[in-house]
Amino acid sequence: MISFSTYYRKRLVSLLIRNLSAESAVRKFSVSGIFMPVLMGLWLTTVAVQQPLFAQTQTDNASTTLTQASTQFRSETWHLPDEELLGFVEIPAGNFLMGSDPANDRMAFENERWSAQQRQGRVELPTYYIGRYEVTIAQYKAFADAAAYPTDPIVLSSHSNHPVTSVSWTDALAYSRWLERTMKESATTPESLKELLQQGWRITLPNEAQWEKAARGFGNRIYPWGNQPSRERANFASAGVMPVGSINCPECAYGLADMSGNVWELTISPFKPYPFTAGIDRTNLDTDALWVMRGGSFSDGANLVRAAVRGGIDPGARRPNIGFRLVLTPSH
Repeated sequence: MISFSTYYRKRLVSLLIRNLSAESAVRKFSVSGIFMPVLMGLWLTTVAVQQPLFAQTQTDNASTTLTQASTQFRSETWHLPDEELLGFVEIPAGNFLMGSDPANDRMAFENERWSAQQRQGRVELPTYYIGRYEVTIAQYKAFADAAAYPTDPIVLSSHSNHPVTSVSWTDALAYSRWLERTMKESATTPESLKELLQQGWRITLPNEAQWEKAARGFGNRIYPWGNQPSRERANFASAGVMPVGSINCPECAYGLADMSGNVWELTISPFKPYPFTAGIDRTNLDTDALWVMRGGSFSDGANLVRAAVRGGIDPGARRPNIGFRLVLTPSH
């Protein structure tokens, strides 16, 4: 029997080939190229469309926010944010609308469709907490040093408050498990967090419903801030990655930073057609299975940084525009 991932890869390539016109092939290929790194062993980045002046502005902005961003984290708590819950933000229990409807979002991809009968579906989630920021290099280095975890020097080579990149899905899970164990045992962990961990809550990657609810926020937004793309609210179509939280987004749901752009974010969900199910069903997965990544990156255009966009990545792949953030979630 053909595996799900092999079937889906062949089907996706077929759809791409059938749907491309000669006129739009290059543009559409890079847009759909969100899946291509794992389909063909390549990483295709969206061509930057900005003028050199814009690229220089991004670099200048990153350097001016470097000192400001570095003051938001505490070395004594594993370089996590200097906040009461160490950067974990509560997402209240309730349902939200998941997926995309082309009637509302003309950039919607077919893999954002809920089912053959409906475009979107409602998902009920219990209360959970998600990281305000993407995991930084400093945070990952604390883990790599403490656990003697094998780490390519390039992973730690940039500024400490940049999101950590060039780490795999399995690396991200290893970090999350280390942090959970460390926070359970440490006297510096806030009591409210330690109590949740002692009750069986887990620190891990978000599933894609948790990620999308946190990104989409209130209503049926296309982006975390509203329905129109804005480079004043996220780092996309730019020259490079920026320190976490560099771009102020007062309209963004729950006060979260960089849910659109900067780096793609790994999730714990297998890449499968909707409707979404909370459990990790491995029945039809094999060694070449894909895992969902969300949010787009600095190198992508406005269509790939929407809240509903779904990308797939091999669990062993390491790329310079893919990182992650964590959730604190009930065990059930």
